[in-house]
Amino acid sequence: MAVGDHTVAVIGAGKIGELMLSGLLRSGWPVGRLLATARRPIRAEELATRYGVQVVDNLTAVGEADVLAISVKPQDAAALLDEIGPKVPADKLVISLCAGLPTSFFNRRLPEGTPVVRVMTNTPALVDQAMSAISAGAHATGEHLALAEEMFTPLGATVRVPESQQDAVTALSGSGPAYFYLLVEAMVDAGILLGLPRQVAHELIVQTAIGSAVMLRDSGEHPVKLREAVTSPAGTTISAIRELENHGVRAAMLAALEAARDRARELAAQSE
Repeated sequence: MAVGDHTVAVIGAGKIGELMLSGLLRSGWPVGRLLATARRPIRAEELATRYGVQVVDNLTAVGEADVLAISVKPQDAAALLDEIGPKVPADKLVISLCAGLPTSFFNRRLPEGTPVVRVMTNTPALVDQAMSAISAGAHATGEHLALAEEMFTPLGATVRVPESQQDAVTALSGSGPAYFYLLVEAMVDAGILLGLPRQVAHELIVQTAIGSAVMLRDSGEHPVKLREAVTSPAGTTISAIRELENHGVRAAMLAALEAARDRARELAAQSE
């Protein structure tokens, strides 16, 4: 069966679920092969109007879809599975987009043998530049992983990782866009402090960020080498880097990602 022949239901189409819907549509996935569910009628109307997809209730989605992409908040997942779990056929693929929840959480609430694939993606899916990490649950096969990759590749890049690494992925790339936005915000403020108009500072930093990211991706060079190429002896860049090191920026980043990883674990524990 071709990938586009599968009917996919996005259950709980919030921000991440909507990103998945819009990405599949941009990639040419037939609108007639997409379903969505939403808790609020206003939200359901928004999705139907914006994307032309059929918005149904959860049990209808379970009955009609081949793939169930669950994208509710982690704290809402148990109640959802109490509702739909007994109705899910064991041969239906379940894709979890619920941050922090292990596939074992779903295995305990779904029929024995139900294949579950865990995916952590991020918001650059909106511009087809997502980073999606995919992990197989106990009953998921290589075919299930390949289908998940086909669904998420149009949104950006994909990588397969052992599920034991998913909390680290959540901390690094799942939350990662926010770190870059915070850094850009701080650099724009610095530009204003140095006398630049806000719009000029914003344009300078955003394009610098884009160019640096493309060089990291396309050059194949280690980031240390790229940084050294900008850092002249006794120059402006090394003076700035000294201040960043004096203020513990590297240590702060390590601590921040550890905190995000630990919070992902806490969310999973609270949902049990």
